Amino acid sequence: MNCYLEKRGISNENGIRGVRRGKRFGRVTFPRHKLSTWTFLFGTIFLLYFVVFGLKMPFHEKLEDSPLIQQRTHRDLWASEAGRPPLTPPPRRANTINTATTSTTTTTTTTPLPSSPPRGKRHRQHIPCEIGFAKSVDYIVEPSHLTNFTQFSLKYIDREEKASWNNNFDLRFGGHQTLIERQQSFYAKNQTLHCGFVKGPPGYPSTGFEINEKDKAYMKTCKIVVSSCIFGNSDFLRRPTSKQISGYSKNNVCFVMFVDEQTLSKLSLEGNVPDDGGKIGLWRLVVVRNLPYKDMRRTGKVPKLLSHRLFPSARYSIWLDSKMRLHTDPMLILERFLWRTKSEYAISNHYDRHCVWEEVLQNKRLNKYNHTAIDEQFKFYQSDGLTKFDPSDPNKLLPSYVPEGSFIVRAHTPMSNLFSCLWFNEVDRFTSRDQLSFAYTYLKLKSMNPDKSFYLNMFKDCERRTLAKLFRHRVLVLPSPRPAS
Repeated sequence: MNCYLEKRGISNENGIRGVRRGKRFGRVTFPRHKLSTWTFLFGTIFLLYFVVFGLKMPFHEKLEDSPLIQQRTHRDLWASEAGRPPLTPPPRRANTINTATTSTTTTTTTTPLPSSPPRGKRHRQHIPCEIGFAKSVDYIVEPSHLTNFTQFSLKYIDREEKASWNNNFDLRFGGHQTLIERQQSFYAKNQTLHCGFVKGPPGYPSTGFEINEKDKAYMKTCKIVVSSCIFGNSDFLRRPTSKQISGYSKNNVCFVMFVDEQTLSKLSLEGNVPDDGGKIGLWRLVVVRNLPYKDMRRTGKVPKLLSHRLFPSARYSIWLDSKMRLHTDPMLILERFLWRTKSEYAISNHYDRHCVWEEVLQNKRLNKYNHTAIDEQFKFYQSDGLTKFDPSDPNKLLPSYVPEGSFIVRAHTPMSNLFSCLWFNEVDRFTSRDQLSFAYTYLKLKSMNPDKSFYLNMFKDCERRTLAKLFRHRVLVLPSPRPAS
């Protein structure tokens, strides 16, 4: 073989490569200049074809034949066959008084809920609804039926003595209520019960929520109150819409905003400085010192639930969260939600959830509070008879077991005051998430007093949105986890 290659004038190494290439291409070879010519020729032919027939190429299909349009068409057809409307672009958001985006209606079932919300869930926007208010404040007359409500006497534990067996006495604003005392407190009868503002033994420091004497004197004069609070600089100051408030209400209703020193300092930096009367607009700012809880949400439950303790002479009170701006006259609110319905307590249902089981999962899903503390509270309520909400039950006592507690209207009757104390004690004992304890407190109060009525009006959430404009909080105030006791 080497001799044969030498005769061809090819070296041994190059010859081997030549043989291999010959076997690979079947010994068919083209000169390099001919290969370039053929390549140029085929390219020219392809270019001419593209120019002449390009508009009929497959990738110039009609719009309705495109894969994207086909995909949308099939998806809409699938949705229609499944009994659902075809997918449509979300509507433009209107300028309404609400910024929430969760669904307004739910169907409560007994099936377990998923651990997280489904992906791609479309939320409907919540809008206010019309309310048939009285035409004018001038024609409103306070009814006389308040005396028909359940009557009994309530007194409150003011001071606790140190137990002889307890060497490490822990001061608590809510006091040290035993389970036996807790059980007895649910009876609507003449009694003395825990309801916040509990002092320790003589010589011990204050348990908190300290207000100066000048503000206390003013609060004792209030007969009708609109109150709110900002603790921990969690919100901007939302002044009531003055043009919507009648002259009568401006002269006869106390508008009180509770703030701590941190919030007062921040408001001053933003230009909100109280006048000589301590007012900014209609709000009279009342400074609270030595807050009773590290958890600002739990501290906020003091003015929210215990207005009858803070305003001992008041007959009525309206509470709204600081994320809301009131733009309805307080007298119209009292007439519509209490007097007309012959109620002593009014609160709206939640816009999305109606079962405590759902509320528990949502609080844990969003890490609203320590999960262990939520579980302990929930298990305690279940062991004491709390069941799931059944919307089809004709004998249900409430239209929903979950309230939207940002707006509360109250007559300071014995049953209303007792319910407020009981609800606050649950917040003090367990978690600051008051929506978890509302239904349990109400149902237990009703079951333990079957012959005594408590007239609670749970109105629609869309009506709540008509009463005040809703904003977002300035910052998120995270709760301080605290185990149940």
